[in-house]
Amino acid sequence: MARATRKSGRPVKVGDAIAGYLKRAGLADRVAQAGIVAQWPKLVGAQIAKAAVPESVTQDGTLFVRVKSAAWRQELSLMTPDIMAKLNAGRKGGRIERIRWIV
Repeated sequence: MARATRKSGRPVKVGDAIAGYLKRAGLADRVAQAGIVAQWPKLVGAQIAKAAVPESVTQDGTLFVRVKSAAWRQELSLMTPDIMAKLNAGRKGGRIERIRWIV
């Protein structure tokens, strides 16, 4: 097996090496989107997190969220622009482009 070589010959931080690999492999945005799912309760707040659970993110940035009831779906549909702003705040890549609320 061939060893990977560094251009500078200096040690590289593991986090930097992984970030570089993900970027070169075209996976950085997908990992960032997965991070949004992991941070859901913190980003949307406890009340919404109790009623709505993110299930998946597609490659085109569609977030599918399972909600407790049709009433919650209606309420969250009205709040979608605000929720998307919270989810995408400060993100350059891996943004959520749309949310689909599922009962």
